[in-house]
Amino acid sequence: MRAHPDPDLLPARRRFLKTAVAACGVLGGLGLAPLVARAGTARSLSFVHTHTGETLTVPYRRASCYDAQCLGAVNHLLRDFRSGDVHPIDPGVLDILCALKDQSGSDAPFEVISGYRSPMTNSMLRGKSRSSGVAEHSLHIQGQAIDVRLGGVRTLKLAELARGLQRGGVGYYAASDFVHVDTGRVRHW
Repeated sequence: MRAHPDPDLLPARRRFLKTAVAACGVLGGLGLAPLVARAGTARSLSFVHTHTGETLTVPYRRASCYDAQCLGAVNHLLRDFRSGDVHPIDPGVLDILCALKDQSGSDAPFEVISGYRSPMTNSMLRGKSRSSGVAEHSLHIQGQAIDVRLGGVRTLKLAELARGLQRGGVGYYAASDFVHVDTGRVRHW
């Protein structure tokens, strides 16, 4: 059985965590991220957006600190390309992609089909969809989902690897040749 923390220590713990997160951001902003990175491994991803042609290679995380500037670049690339709306992408989505890249052994960039979707775009796509392919309350609207391919990896294999992670939702769309991953509850279709 797990013991509950001493309530008197909770404010101190929260202060410590806030300070640690702030320190990671400051060190990264000062170009001192390599000092922080020694405690763990840097994580980097490459993307090519299939609709805009934009590319991005970004070291989005160093050790246990997400790089705010790099996350901003990711948010811009994964914006709703139809409306131009930018929304924060859950870094957990990037961690899933990084795990998939590592497991697959591919060095190719992720081909992005869809990242963030504005509620208006989601509604429009849902209206056009003759199937249940676009959820009314899609996690794309929350910045918690992405639809991708990975060069050199069959999409069926990518979906199998994603399911094996047990880290969120995984959808395999054979006809459209992409895989959906999200940070919602574990499920697959």
